[in-house]
Amino acid sequence: MSAQRYICQRRTGAADPTEGALTDDGPAAGTAPGATLTADEVDSLLGQLERMTFIRRFEEEVQRLFLRGEIPGTTHLCNGHEAVSVGLAAAMRPDDLIATTYRGHGHVLARGADPLAVAGELTGRAMGLNGGRGGSMNLTDFDHGVIGSFGIIGGSIAAATGAGLSLRGTGRAAVATFGDGATNHGYFFECLNFAAVFKLPVLFVCENNLYGEYTPWEEVTAGADITARAAVFGISAERVDGMDVRVVQEAATRLLDGARNGDGPGFLECRTYRFVGHSRSDPATYRPAGELERWQERDPIKLAREALEAAGVPGPVLQETDTTARDEASKAFEAALAAPYPEVVA
Repeated sequence: MSAQRYICQRRTGAADPTEGALTDDGPAAGTAPGATLTADEVDSLLGQLERMTFIRRFEEEVQRLFLRGEIPGTTHLCNGHEAVSVGLAAAMRPDDLIATTYRGHGHVLARGADPLAVAGELTGRAMGLNGGRGGSMNLTDFDHGVIGSFGIIGGSIAAATGAGLSLRGTGRAAVATFGDGATNHGYFFECLNFAAVFKLPVLFVCENNLYGEYTPWEEVTAGADITARAAVFGISAERVDGMDVRVVQEAATRLLDGARNGDGPGFLECRTYRFVGHSRSDPATYRPAGELERWQERDPIKLAREALEAAGVPGPVLQETDTTARDEASKAFEAALAAPYPEVVA
């Protein structure tokens, strides 16, 4: 069957945002909107809301400036994936390593990269993370443990596996993030097998946003159970609600603890959804009517705000997170656009 035929296939109905967001024991912990939060949990969640909101506003600036011709190449935005980026970063230690994908802006920012340097890289400026020569799909920041953003499907899996090999016995861990499409590539099977055999301290994180570019993932994935693919290697594997930052953090922490303790790699499938097209040229017309709106009801920023409101955090405090995020994202790109381009070397 040709690739073109797959691209033209459509879902017959809108995907259910809660489908697959359960563990074998029932609803993932922390999803109850009225769950009581301690003072420390409120502080933690408020900080996570701030980071998720900043990533969203940063990506919106990327889109605005791309359409204005200020960002070269292409872009793959992570709107809707913020809970995965921030939840993972919260579970990782400062000296852990992460390899991500071309949809990696959120992970890089969540790990603590300077937003100005990220904005500079996207706009091709000399003060960018990689001197303005890598662009959107190749963000790297060794100072914050980001060993690469990979345009090759599954490349992050191989990079994190290699990093895990070097980290054995150190108490540190490596994380790979990748999309559902990568689970049909050779990298996935070879690296999971290798990591399991040698009990590497690696956490493999599949951001399953339901589409491999334009194709519904279950139409091209035999068995329609990505988590089960990891389990057959004897890897501890969980599938969670990737729209809830607390759930992602809790699951990632469990699996990373096991990896650090010599139990071998972990696997985490985060069911999430991108609120935009695959890339700047994708209007996402293949999505059935109503699907986007249903998933936006579980917007990770919305869920975090609702939990904090239920915990008694005043509305003006929550609104300030958005005001600040918009201002900081705008200032980062304003400064980046005023910076010089790299020198041309003959």
